[in-house]
Amino acid sequence: VQLQASGGGLVRPGGSLRLSCAAASGTTFGPYYMGWFRQAPGKERAFVAGIGWSGETKYYADSVKGRFTISRDNAKNTVYLQMNSLKPEDTAVYYCAPVVGRVAKDGYWSQGTQVTVSS
Repeated sequence: VQLQASGGGLVRPGGSLRLSCAAASGTTFGPYYMGWFRQAPGKERAFVAGIGWSGETKYYADSVKGRFTISRDNAKNTVYLQMNSLKPEDTAVYYCAPVVGRVAKDGYWSQGTQVTVSS
């Protein structure tokens, strides 16, 4: 599966953004759990949120719990990350990938989308 992430941008603290992760035309997510990750400057890429195939199972990193919501639309082969109450420490490049638990399946990363939270 080929993935494309989009929706990043510059937002003020307390603002919101919605990221999208779409499978390229002709590819599908398959029966995979999907996840979002982020990498801040000088830091390792870290798990943010994951979602099961049906969308019923969702899990989050403690740092985003209560502020971010992951969802998916399998008919559109798209996974979303709604980010509310954004903080400067949420600034990072965000990626999506199929996951097993909180670990991404290598070789399936999307390109990144930059999120910058700054006043």
